[in-house]
Amino acid sequence: MADIERPSSPTPEEREKLDAEAKKKEQEEQSRLPYKWTQTIGDLDISASIPANIKGRDLDVKITKTSLKAGIKGQELIIDGTLPHSIHVDESAWTLETTKSGKELNIHLDKANKMEWWAHVVTSAPKIDTTKITPENSKLSDLDGETRSMVEKMMYDQRQKEMGKPTSEEEKKMEMLKKFQEQHPEMDFSQAKFS
Repeated sequence: MADIERPSSPTPEEREKLDAEAKKKEQEEQSRLPYKWTQTIGDLDISASIPANIKGRDLDVKITKTSLKAGIKGQELIIDGTLPHSIHVDESAWTLETTKSGKELNIHLDKANKMEWWAHVVTSAPKIDTTKITPENSKLSDLDGETRSMVEKMMYDQRQKEMGKPTSEEEKKMEMLKKFQEQHPEMDFSQAKFS
């Protein structure tokens, strides 16, 4: 019987190259969007350049719990689509601000789930890799101990899930089963299932 060669996992150098290529592709996709956006674990901010002669009344901005529409009346919308997750409409807002180069439409969205990174602003836009998000340490350290450990655990679990690996809870269960098996070698665990 011939040996079947299994594809090997990428070396750290290959992984770094793949990550760099993915990041470059992601940056190119994001730079083509007619807006820029940033997020924290709790909210999301969008900005778009607007001609200097535009006034607030010339804009069409509609923010709902699950969708966002924004643009200049009578022109192609800057953003229009379904949000990937719901928001608190009462805590979200938009402003039109004067800048050195014209005006800027700023939209602030308050996430309903304060423990979730968004892969995109609207579901029709290209996604970013949320596993590569590193929250600013100052922001994470601003949290009290209990909240911080919960956020860190959730970030770990999200990364594990996206890589197809067990979450911290599943790891704990597997560790407990392993210890129990070591303590009771006479028992057969071949049919054991977790729920």
